[in-house]
Amino acid sequence: MGEIPTLPTTVVRPGDKRYPALSRGFNQRWIAAPEYVRLVRTPEEARAALAEAVNEVPADPARTRITVKAGGHCYEDFVCGADVRVILDVSPMCGVSYDSAMQAYCVEAGATNWHVYSHLYPVSGKALPGGSCYSVGLGGHIPAGGFGLLSRQHGLTVDYLYAVEVAVVNADKTVRLVVARRDDEDERLAELLWAHTGGGGGNFGVVTRFWFRGLPEPPKQVLLTALAWDWKDFTKDEFAGLVTAYGEYFHRHQDAASASGKLFGLLKLNHVSNGQIGLLAQVDVDDPDGPQAMTDFIQAVDGRIGPPATKMRSVMGEHFVHMDIPRVMPWLTAAQALNASGENRCGKYKSAYLRKPFTEQQISAMWAYLGKEEYTGYVNKQALIQVDSYGSAINRPLHDTAVRQRDSVLKLQYQVYWTRQDADEDTHIAWIRDTYKATFAETGGVPVAGGDATDGCYIGYPDADLNDGRWNESEQSWETLYYKDAYAKLQGIKRHWDPLNVFRHAQSIRPGPES
Repeated sequence: MGEIPTLPTTVVRPGDKRYPALSRGFNQRWIAAPEYVRLVRTPEEARAALAEAVNEVPADPARTRITVKAGGHCYEDFVCGADVRVILDVSPMCGVSYDSAMQAYCVEAGATNWHVYSHLYPVSGKALPGGSCYSVGLGGHIPAGGFGLLSRQHGLTVDYLYAVEVAVVNADKTVRLVVARRDDEDERLAELLWAHTGGGGGNFGVVTRFWFRGLPEPPKQVLLTALAWDWKDFTKDEFAGLVTAYGEYFHRHQDAASASGKLFGLLKLNHVSNGQIGLLAQVDVDDPDGPQAMTDFIQAVDGRIGPPATKMRSVMGEHFVHMDIPRVMPWLTAAQALNASGENRCGKYKSAYLRKPFTEQQISAMWAYLGKEEYTGYVNKQALIQVDSYGSAINRPLHDTAVRQRDSVLKLQYQVYWTRQDADEDTHIAWIRDTYKATFAETGGVPVAGGDATDGCYIGYPDADLNDGRWNESEQSWETLYYKDAYAKLQGIKRHWDPLNVFRHAQSIRPGPES
């Protein structure tokens, strides 16, 4: 085969056979109808494409937004919405290299988690502590404050972010590329870097490149365990015992230098129609205490309940790991085994940070709404509450970041999936809304930020319901739930770097008042 010819930036319009695929993302619930999708391959192409888009006159006044797509995993319609006019797709820009001038590893914004794992690690021995879903694009994952199975050991991805390059739109509609460093003497540039350490993607401009310093080395080997329990064996007391033991374990083990503090778990509280509750866990076995930490963890959780542990027999959210016994394997092999890309389905998601183990009220609500007392006629194997371990190194950040939730021990992701052919979309959305609202009934239906037991929501799992008084009856706005005290500073940064509010959606940073 010959080389792919050098062509002008690719523009895909309606009628092109590629258009249907490129105008949607991972969540099939959201399909856009833009005037065009433009794929960019270099930072300069991104700058020029943005400049052209900003200065065009929309053909349809109802479709004016310009959005940026990397891996396409945005859960809401922020990228692929009905009001989108242009999608700038940076996925062809996916290089990974070492920048000697910057003394940092450079990763382009279209790269995915798997690009970093499979391209950076083999040549450097370094890794980002990113997510298990390796088709997620870093253009969204990093600015959200992405985390993964190495995060209790090494912190968040943004803890290693040193610099970022962004195409920004000036007040006169000209566009320039700027590089912002963590230690920039120019305060405005340092603030732009800070905004990308948890301020969310698609807020300030088009990110083209990230630079990371001090990246950690993942373990040579990890011990991976997958267990499940059959729902039919659970009483409410058994369920309470399981989720309490899980929460208490991670509340107690918060020392990232210890094997137990490095251990990461994912508890899959599936709807009863799935038939099972699942558990995935990984621990560093370069640490000689790693195997014993896994044994102690399983004993702490499984030993607290009567139902016998068995194998996973079905997909649970975005995971299905069928293993006969706990297995030691190279870290990169384990990352591949746990890949959680899942199917391209319709979905709805919600999140919560927990600072303490589950309360009795929360446990009762989850028991009821997972199908034991409410929604007993609801059948959906792919409705669940996923409980990720959190804390340890995450709670001791290396630098100040825009991620403000730095003392939580658990991170929840409510998930429900269905296909576009399913006529019961409203039923699925009602289930997740009602379940979430019941769980946090004591605080207005949401996990309030700075609460005794909760600390808000994760912008990486956006939820437009937080804008709606029917589902958020607390006194906290979505801005506070995501960003806490960082929001005012983010607003000032937004006003300076995106004065025309080009990059906007239902939960984008709103420009702050002029100072």
